[in-house]
Amino acid sequence: MPPSPLPATVRHLVIVLGDQLDEQSSALQGFDAQQDVVWMAEVAEESTHVWSAKQRIAVFLSAMRHFAQHLQAQGLPLVYTRLDDADNLGTLQLELGRAIKQLQPAALVMTAPGDWRVLQALRAAAAEHQLPLELRDDTHFFSTVREFAAHAQGRKQLRLEYWYRALRQQHGILMEGGEPVGGQWNFDVDNRESFGKAGPQNVPAPTRFAPDAITTDVLALVNRRFAGHPGTLHSFGWPVTREQALRALNAFITERLPLFGKYEDAMWQGEAWLYHSHLSCALNLKLLQAREVVQAAEDAHRVGLAPIASVEGFIRQILGWREYVRGIYWTQMPDYLERNALDAQADLPAWYWTGNTDMACLKDAIGQTLEHGYAHHIQRLMVTGLYALLLGVRPQAVHSWYLSVYVDAVEWVELPNTLGMGQFGDGGLMASKPYVASGKYIQRMGNHCKGCRYDPALSTGEAACPYTTLYWDFLMRHETLLKKNPRMAMQLKNLSRLDEAARAAIRGQAEAHRQGQTLK
Repeated sequence: MPPSPLPATVRHLVIVLGDQLDEQSSALQGFDAQQDVVWMAEVAEESTHVWSAKQRIAVFLSAMRHFAQHLQAQGLPLVYTRLDDADNLGTLQLELGRAIKQLQPAALVMTAPGDWRVLQALRAAAAEHQLPLELRDDTHFFSTVREFAAHAQGRKQLRLEYWYRALRQQHGILMEGGEPVGGQWNFDVDNRESFGKAGPQNVPAPTRFAPDAITTDVLALVNRRFAGHPGTLHSFGWPVTREQALRALNAFITERLPLFGKYEDAMWQGEAWLYHSHLSCALNLKLLQAREVVQAAEDAHRVGLAPIASVEGFIRQILGWREYVRGIYWTQMPDYLERNALDAQADLPAWYWTGNTDMACLKDAIGQTLEHGYAHHIQRLMVTGLYALLLGVRPQAVHSWYLSVYVDAVEWVELPNTLGMGQFGDGGLMASKPYVASGKYIQRMGNHCKGCRYDPALSTGEAACPYTTLYWDFLMRHETLLKKNPRMAMQLKNLSRLDEAARAAIRGQAEAHRQGQTLK
């Protein structure tokens, strides 16, 4: 289908970013094809400001191209810059400036972006050309940043639970007569089971999509243009259109949601997908609406398809967690990015980019991440994230890695999850304590330890589990700070049982391990 002709005089140049692929977005409300133009651009900067993995680059480019095709089919005038265009200037700011010069719009319009960095670049382009930039609320979310800011006013700690309950009540989700369905707000206690010795049984296959012509072209482009970037594309199968995203949503609701809650914290070697939704990428690209996903889960409970513990746990991730971390991000930026409450200064081990480690749980999680651009939340928080926290890696380095390798990584959601929740870099603004554990936690939640050369029960010696060694070392290094936190009392009580000889041995083992990671 040939593109619609551009208006002779442009009223609004409507900016659509790669994570705003929603034809119902606020930016497109009131669009007039006789005088408005949509602007989209693929630029190298978005794949290189962090060393983005191939799966992440490909999912954004393919979804953008499919969305552009859809807009053209609807008759919307569109200016679209492809990454492989010979005259591509490489950044959003420069490409937008060029479009402004060519089209001479009266104003710029967009849905508020998810990244602080992107917002500053677009504002700079607007200011350079003396154009107004109208930022509209992102109606994909249940709440606005202003509402979260009002909630946060005067609070020293910003806990998810209070914000989540307020949104449940405000929107009437999982509520009956003013009370939560099932008689309680949170069913976490029911959602922490492991698979047992037999492992997961009859796990439904993930919903994957064979590349069409557009995606095939993108995969070839990524392999050619970003050959040195991490990961591979041979398994690419993410939803890149709204139709595919809806099919993935339906498959999750009917096939995996019933057991999602029970096993949401469980891990198993070689099992990447388990009972998780795999919808976060489609949600963050805005191929799915948060409201329709929450509604689908709530309906599943209403008709008896899924138990309340699974449904509440899943809805809390969307209505609670996504809304919460977005509020944290936009009320704390830009200085939030630089926080480092534990003064962690170590480099990220180089093998995070290859998976070449003899720690079985890390090898599995990182290998899966590089292959699919995906790992579930416990693998992120309590495997890759926990190891980095215990090792003392700079939270900014951990943040860059997460932003690079995961297909669902957009900074508004990834940064608070990583720096705040995973690395305690904000000093407890989000998390009530550092999420630290020994190798025994990983042993309890999966089977990785069974085939690993390390023993999670040991903190010293040749077979000592690095997690266990570094766990005790972490408690010792931060003992003074952690004593101020009542939630750490039990862990510090256990630490107090170690005599000085045991402490010295652990410190020595931890330092030897650190040196070994540095040399790799």
